[in-house]
Amino acid sequence: MIIENFTKFNGQHCETTATGCLLKQIGIDFSEPMLFGIGEGLGFIYWKMKIMNFPFIGGRIKPDLLTENICRNLNLDPDIKETSSIKKAWTNVTHHIEKGKAVGLKLDCFHLDYFTNKIHFAGHYAAIYGYDDDYAYLVDTHQQGGMVKTTLKNLELARNEKGSMSSRNLSFTISKNKGDFNLSQVIRKAIYKNAQAYLNPPIKNFCYKGILKASEEITEWFHNTADKKRDFQTTAMLMERAGTGGSLFRNLYCDFLKESSVILDSNDIHECANQFERIAKDWKKVSVLFEKAGETENIKYINQASEILTDISNTEKSTMEALKKICI
Repeated sequence: MIIENFTKFNGQHCETTATGCLLKQIGIDFSEPMLFGIGEGLGFIYWKMKIMNFPFIGGRIKPDLLTENICRNLNLDPDIKETSSIKKAWTNVTHHIEKGKAVGLKLDCFHLDYFTNKIHFAGHYAAIYGYDDDYAYLVDTHQQGGMVKTTLKNLELARNEKGSMSSRNLSFTISKNKGDFNLSQVIRKAIYKNAQAYLNPPIKNFCYKGILKASEEITEWFHNTADKKRDFQTTAMLMERAGTGGSLFRNLYCDFLKESSVILDSNDIHECANQFERIAKDWKKVSVLFEKAGETENIKYINQASEILTDISNTEKSTMEALKKICI
């Protein structure tokens, strides 16, 4: 059972790619940066628990929220289902595939056949557009051109995995509501709400406060870790190549602002886009310094990264303040 004439969405980030596939089926085809921005996706988290080998550094809002924000801002109807029943979870998918409607899935990429870097991450997304007796056919990010397959058994394991960021066999579809949307109004609202959330983090591990916290704690992390090469080089890889679009999602948000400045004919937003372009280059410098710190085990690279992170925290805060004021 394969959906005929299915057209994939080409993306770098898993959730925008999966959601983009579903949106294309209902006639909505935006760029990936536009989807990320409309989804109010920019954020930051620095998280360290005793059970973790090394801190987690992330550059976006929590999983699931991005698609929910996109649907709310575009006046769309998401149908999100969760269940602890493996049989029911599969029925939730096949019911739509048989009607020609692709389905978004949340899963742990560790179990997927086509993932060679076996790391547990249960906040991964893909879109399923077909299946047969043995395989599920998916669209995923930068894997064999985006069109991939995995065994039904491994898909079942990936969907039913437990742990951090996991859900109970979550699947979702998207439908249109009555009434359309005004893209200019949507963009302004999304920029304002993203800035508002970024500037008011609930705890000091998030957003600009989280970046400052990271700048203060990475030296301690360097001294305490038992495997500097693994920790810092893995973090550098996740920042640049784990579906972030590079520079921890800052490239995506920069491109969103550039696109938005044209649509809104706003020089002020264009200047903020230029600022995010500079911010993205600084995030790239941090990832390079983490890579060097892991390779050489020399703390001078961590000290340099700490200084840049402090600057990034201040610059991101001031730029988001400017965006909030522009779009109020």
